[in-house]
Amino acid sequence: MRYRVPTEHDYDALHALDLAALRHADPAFDTLPDREREGRICTTLPALKFYERSEHSFVAEDDGVLHGFIFAQSVWQGDRPVVLVRTVALAPHAQPDAQAATAEGLLHATVKSAYDTAVYEVHFAVTPALEAAAVAEGAHVLGRYAVRHLGTRADTAPGQKLGPSELPELGR
Repeated sequence: MRYRVPTEHDYDALHALDLAALRHADPAFDTLPDREREGRICTTLPALKFYERSEHSFVAEDDGVLHGFIFAQSVWQGDRPVVLVRTVALAPHAQPDAQAATAEGLLHATVKSAYDTAVYEVHFAVTPALEAAAVAEGAHVLGRYAVRHLGTRADTAPGQKLGPSELPELGR
């Protein structure tokens, strides 16, 4: 699997993957009112152009086929920047192990990009798609929210730090 920044050539595939993931998560998606459907889609043209430039968004590609994407951006929290993951979408009909590996690779690419730009925290919601990735990254979890602290901030971060073999009951 190759993890790379999305380009304009990916827009149609990203939109198709987004729709497939939304339909898989909610089989009644197509029956929702137009405004509701439009509000859930994260691959509008303006959004795609924004995330292409964000430095922290990536696609997972294998043999020219997209298997997932992560959209993240740098935002200010108080007096410092953090990277905030907005969404992760994975190919809905992939095997669970493949989905977990894809999510882990996407989150790791975002964490690395944050570190490379001197941003030392990556914030994300711990969705089912990101549970294993949160463990693999050693994120600190507070409820259904996680922060991957980079550098020395990890030593004093609040919340429970996840180890390689533990995933607490995350408020289900």
